[in-house]
Amino acid sequence: MDRKISEIIKKNGVGVLPTDTLYGLVGSAFSKEAVDRIYDLKSRNEKKSLIILISSIEDLEKFGVKITESAKKFMEKFWPGKVSIVLPFNNKQLSYLDRMGGTLAFRFPKKEDLIELIKETGPIVAPSANSEGAVPAKNLDEARKYFGDEVDFYIDGGEIDSEPSTLVKIDGDKIEVLREGAVKIML
Repeated sequence: MDRKISEIIKKNGVGVLPTDTLYGLVGSAFSKEAVDRIYDLKSRNEKKSLIILISSIEDLEKFGVKITESAKKFMEKFWPGKVSIVLPFNNKQLSYLDRMGGTLAFRFPKKEDLIELIKETGPIVAPSANSEGAVPAKNLDEARKYFGDEVDFYIDGGEIDSEPSTLVKIDGDKIEVLREGAVKIML
């Protein structure tokens, strides 16, 4: 992805791009302005947190997230990949991200150009590109029907027809599958 996109994201911009699972409506996780704009664009339920894409397990430190040894082993088994992991979170400076009462969901995607973008911009929020309750966009035409010229950029990744990420919650040593998705996990 080109440098222009990373500059837009660093300046609180939002846009649509292909992730490792679906098209995402993305913005900097460290920009309250971008996060609020994404909630507005999606008409998203204010009580639902956004999945945050990271470029390494070490990125979790930027959020003050502490992980247990068993959680780290689980992450190393499934990351990078199509598994989003909900972890305990308590960081007052980033409280605008916490909509679920003390947890955030993270994914380390297995898509090289996306990882490179995240390394340049820092972690990004990336909910699916659709209005709340609607079918996620599978191509740019569908994304444009949702957002028109209200976003700052669109990146074409062709047709994407994938299940959403599998959602797993880790609390201490307890692991629970919250949503079956692209990866089947047997606990």
